[in-house]
Amino acid sequence: MPVAPSTTVGSAARPTPAQTRAAAPPAYAARVQNALTKYLKPTPDNPRHPGYAGAVALVVADGQTTLHAAVGHALRYKAGPVELAAAKRVPMRPDSIFDLASLTKVYTALLVLQLVDRGKVDLDAPLQRYLPEFTGAGKGKITIAMLLAHTSALPVGAKVTGLADNTARWQAVLATPLVKGGVPGTTFRYSSVGLMVLGRLVEKLTGKSLDKALRDNLLTPLGLKDTGFQPMKWVADKQRLVATDARSSRGLLRGTVHDDVCNRLGGVAGHAGLFGTAKDVAVIGRLLLDGGAYNGKRLLSAEVLQAALTNVNKGKKAIDADRPNRTADHGLGLELNQSWFMGRLAAPATFGHTGFTGTSLLVSPARRMVVVLLTNRAHPNWSWSDPDTHRVAVHNALA
Repeated sequence: MPVAPSTTVGSAARPTPAQTRAAAPPAYAARVQNALTKYLKPTPDNPRHPGYAGAVALVVADGQTTLHAAVGHALRYKAGPVELAAAKRVPMRPDSIFDLASLTKVYTALLVLQLVDRGKVDLDAPLQRYLPEFTGAGKGKITIAMLLAHTSALPVGAKVTGLADNTARWQAVLATPLVKGGVPGTTFRYSSVGLMVLGRLVEKLTGKSLDKALRDNLLTPLGLKDTGFQPMKWVADKQRLVATDARSSRGLLRGTVHDDVCNRLGGVAGHAGLFGTAKDVAVIGRLLLDGGAYNGKRLLSAEVLQAALTNVNKGKKAIDADRPNRTADHGLGLELNQSWFMGRLAAPATFGHTGFTGTSLLVSPARRMVVVLLTNRAHPNWSWSDPDTHRVAVHNALA
């Protein structure tokens, strides 16, 4: 159920007006709860299947958690997919740990921006200055900023199947050719490859593997103990793990990354592979909302963050087969003003990101609001529903 900040009041004390207001749930709590519950069953816009088995939503307004709701199940199906008996299903919890999918890209972008802050990276410099092994025709013109803004002309994915080891797989990623006719810097094309190679950049310039660079530069300073790659190594209570696919060639996926390329790369990559809770994701939103600082710790300069939240793709064409009406509006690592997932919360300054498994982060500076929606819409089959429908419903309930 939704929770709001509350104040415990003894028998001898009366609540002040401020305490009374704080204890009352916000007006949008019931609307969000209804939206979350709705998609546990088939709906007119998705009549054949439920939208997801379960979901967690968390809202932070003016620095206070005003809603933290969990519905449905973290595990509902076994491999096949076959629906489990009710007694064997695992309920969703507010602290359930999700495969964050492409929300990983936000964390990788933040690590790159920290390197910019430290003078180790020039956003306008070609990636080849730092990674000469990033080879191929036309790729010498691709800058760090283009990779963050998805205007590099690199394709969505990399081909790593059938390669013998991780060295060969990463060589294939770095040698990924541009899309046919693509010109770097001109057109928005969403590209996981761009963030894969930026993850390699982080590793080279920090001298650490990406998981350790993330731990040391973001997770530990922010106190995020429920976020990380390869959760089977660090999650003690496996019941907290949220299942994704149940009909893949790998069987039921729970605690193993859904993204196949990331899985073949060992579960650690710049585009996917992170797992975490809604509470931890919200901290990233608060860090971005509050100018690069959180709990008195500055992790990113206000100047670099402002550049990252500026639309660097004005006037550019957008190519997105799944969302033909989208715009190119994008900052450095973050989507800007995209109504296809932001709904009525979309505005020029609103920013965020989505993940294939059904995850999203939205930050509305005008409302001083951070919204995290984590669903397992890929459980048991990602083709069963369109996660943008769920995102828009929740965001509209808030708007």
